[in-house]
Amino acid sequence: MSFVSVLSYFLGGYAALVAALYMLSAVIPVAGFAARSLASYISLVICAIYGAIASIILRLLGREQIAQWTTARAFKYVMALTTGVTFEVIDPKHHLATVRPAVFIGNHQTELDVLMLGCMFPKYCSVTAKKALKNVPFLGWFMSLSGTIFIDRKNSKDAREAMSGAAREIQKRKQSVYIFPEGTRSYSKEPELLPFKKGAFHLAVQAGVPIVPVVVANYSHVLYIRGLVFKSGKIPVKGA
Repeated sequence: MSFVSVLSYFLGGYAALVAALYMLSAVIPVAGFAARSLASYISLVICAIYGAIASIILRLLGREQIAQWTTARAFKYVMALTTGVTFEVIDPKHHLATVRPAVFIGNHQTELDVLMLGCMFPKYCSVTAKKALKNVPFLGWFMSLSGTIFIDRKNSKDAREAMSGAAREIQKRKQSVYIFPEGTRSYSKEPELLPFKKGAFHLAVQAGVPIVPVVVANYSHVLYIRGLVFKSGKIPVKGA
């Protein structure tokens, strides 16, 4: 049996399982959590593969700075189709589109924040991520190819060097950076912020660029992992 056949059977079976769980969720709500979780994972893998290919092509064309933006938008539309979840960007002063370069900072709630980035991510911007993600198949490949700044939290010297490199990149190429200053997800059911780490602020000072806050409404009514809740919905996110 060829690889294409195996892949077709796998995707067909995966899609059938997700569809069955969606139908079952009408009587068993937790099935909706399982359906949207599975749909999210396959959406992430598909978009990561797309992102890796797009990053290679854009690098050859000298446009690698928009690799994360184009992949983010792809994830936005795929997730809207497969899960019914999206983020509504409220940016009346157009800070997200016009302030460049900058250090964007925002609150960190759950894994769904990846979709938040997909909806609001500006052009010519890259993210920071923990170094362990570099070794994750598909996602790590895309992140490495698209210019993600990896931070080794266990090695303060490496972290400082990564931040110094990011500051030089910001100054040289006018490349913005998005950082979650809390450093970890809160998973809170109520609006809450964890203590901020200093890295984002040191980076902004070192690069001499403004900090642009991004505020995401608490969305535990859409996704609350501890309660096995995962529903469709539109979540507001505001560029301050």
